[in-house]
Amino acid sequence: MRSMLVRHESWPLRGVFAISRGARSAAEVVVAEVRDGTHVGRGECVPYPRYGESLAAVMALLEAQADAVRHGLDRAALQTRLPPGAARNALDCALWDLEAKLRGRRVWELAGLEAPPPVVTAYTISLGTPAAMAEAAGAARQYPLLKLKLGGEGDEERVAAVRDAVPDARLIVDANEAWPADRLGERLAAMAGLGVELVEQPLPAAADTALADVPHAVPVCADESCHTAADVPTLVGRYDVVNVKLDKAGGLTEALRVVDAARTHGLGLMVGTMMGTSLLMAPAMLLASAARWVDLDGSLWVAEDRPHGLWWVDGRLQPPQPALWG
Repeated sequence: MRSMLVRHESWPLRGVFAISRGARSAAEVVVAEVRDGTHVGRGECVPYPRYGESLAAVMALLEAQADAVRHGLDRAALQTRLPPGAARNALDCALWDLEAKLRGRRVWELAGLEAPPPVVTAYTISLGTPAAMAEAAGAARQYPLLKLKLGGEGDEERVAAVRDAVPDARLIVDANEAWPADRLGERLAAMAGLGVELVEQPLPAAADTALADVPHAVPVCADESCHTAADVPTLVGRYDVVNVKLDKAGGLTEALRVVDAARTHGLGLMVGTMMGTSLLMAPAMLLASAARWVDLDGSLWVAEDRPHGLWWVDGRLQPPQPALWG
């Protein structure tokens, strides 16, 4: 008979990570483990207050599934038992991992996917003063793609300072809903002039209809505005790209549907993640080859990662080992 263990873990970061909504010095994650005899499937999630989630609430949602897990809860049934979000992500990924171990196959084989190749992922530069961000970008010049966290006023100066520090780097930016609609066209044009490839979620999700009325000098990516496959059709005409995150979608199962929906509606793809360990990043690696932009650097921010964590070779993130996940 199966059993489930749920626990909270705190993973110190290498430094303070700041975005427009606040700063943190540790990754606070929830891990779900599903056991079946000698096999253990694991999944990790990050409760996100922006979406009304807390550590206590996510753990309670998971613990409420213990009886269903004991009686053989599968991924299909899970999609209706829990809403999209962090809790369902942890359990969905744990069930994928457990099935892979029980069947002696990799998760991508079970999902009908190609083996994930190594990918270039963005390295995130935390929000700060122009000088501080330029210094951080210079220290990260070994990464060919940098993602700049922005915060509203002064963003043009921040990006310009980084561009001066690393003139050859590819740049994408994430405003985390902090830009005002009345300056949207001006700021997109400024980003284009600074060689930015992508602007992520410039407007609040509840006020993003203005995106349809402004020329996109740079492709615009939906993050907070896109959670599940059902959201994708509503984004056409406002966004050019969707950011697929397992914590938003509620697991790999729904994330695969988001990828299919984006393709169907002619939207580009980015694969992202919250701030966690390699166990959080590993399932998202299965989607990375479908995306033009990949943002899976969370494990680079933790001071000490899990055993068998994701690793880099020649600037490319390598697929997960079976000892980690999948």
